[in-house]
Amino acid sequence: MKYALAVVAVLLGAAAFVYGGADDSPGLQLLGALLVIGAIVLVVRTVRRSQGRSSGLR
Repeated sequence: MKYALAVVAVLLGAAAFVYGGADDSPGLQLLGALLVIGAIVLVVRTVRRSQGRSSGLR
């Protein structure tokens, strides 16, 4: 479920970035890029935490 939300966030961010470029809106491009980067960071953190728990580390 968390990964599905991340995919939706990445798609929405990418669409905002592209639309901001077509509309010549640097603010919308920035928000789209931040949304994509934030979703990727959250997925990486989630994967690292789940790997740490499964290997007995913590």
